[in-house]
Amino acid sequence: MKVLCNREQLREGLSIVSSVIPSKSTRPAIENVCLVATENALELVGTDLEVAIRFRIDDVKVAETGTLLVSARVANDFVRDLTEETVTLDATGDNCIISSGGDRAELVTVDSDEFPVVARFQEENSYPILAETFSKQVSRTAFAAAREPGRYAMHGVLIEVEESQLRLVATDGRRLAVTSTLLDCPDGTTERSIVPTKGLQPFTRILTDPMARVRISFDETQFSLKTDQAEIFARLIDGEFPKYSQVVPPEGECKIEIDANLLISKLRLVSTVTSVDARAVRLSFAEDHLEIIAKAAGRGEATAQMEANYQGGEVDIVFNPDFLIDGLKQCETDTVNFEFTDRTSPGKFQLGQGYIYVVMPITIDA
Repeated sequence: MKVLCNREQLREGLSIVSSVIPSKSTRPAIENVCLVATENALELVGTDLEVAIRFRIDDVKVAETGTLLVSARVANDFVRDLTEETVTLDATGDNCIISSGGDRAELVTVDSDEFPVVARFQEENSYPILAETFSKQVSRTAFAAAREPGRYAMHGVLIEVEESQLRLVATDGRRLAVTSTLLDCPDGTTERSIVPTKGLQPFTRILTDPMARVRISFDETQFSLKTDQAEIFARLIDGEFPKYSQVVPPEGECKIEIDANLLISKLRLVSTVTSVDARAVRLSFAEDHLEIIAKAAGRGEATAQMEANYQGGEVDIVFNPDFLIDGLKQCETDTVNFEFTDRTSPGKFQLGQGYIYVVMPITIDA
């Protein structure tokens, strides 16, 4: 194999593909990046067996086609620090020489037959979507997925299509994030997949052009996405996702409209006195007024006040401040609408068009 390519494109491709390649594995072959030179392109492939990425570079001159494996870490580190505009990849025997100007590295190659087969994107049963739209949906939900051991299905994001809506849902049992948007798909289309949150992180990384049209696809074992230059595949979680629609509360009796960024600031301020093991703040509502209170034994007490457009009787409700802040950081408007019924009912936040965030209260004293 011998290829001449642009340094920046090779650098980008190695960086993106290396993001899913493990540094250590019981299958040493997947610690490498697979380089495939065809007559008119260079393809970079990486996988950790849960997520796989194909990245294609078209602006190349291929003198000799071929396939080889080299250390992903070494290749990525070396190419990252090159300064000349063009890079040559030249495989000779059991080595691959990467050279650019007067700089040169000779890397040991690995038998490409040991590399697992990586699927190719299937256009059938795929749907177009704006890159920015999909990326936003992931960031709006993935943070709410479970991280503790167990609850395997909740370690992923539910991605479903129903009634021309693409909906992403994540929950850890104490909070729930739901976002939906229109999807261009045939009438009657239904899809439902649980994608590991770890698997979704590389998806957003390859969406470098927010206005690009990409395609997403579902099948029985994986969720995949295709851009003009890359394809990415994530193995699905086999499990039963919670019936999330039952968690979303009906319209609450207490309704608040409040400055989102100021509320974040006040929550951070007051929660400084709480401990890691007892993260709780009390929100005390009265007419046009919110008081936030936190206290912890051996640490002290803090309060903050702010104006609020509030409808309802005087009531207190206690939340984990981190859960509130996580959601409020995703708010798309200057103000956030928040409602609940009483101190034991979930709080429902409207964070944007088609975007709901639900947080369970803490039923002990703050």
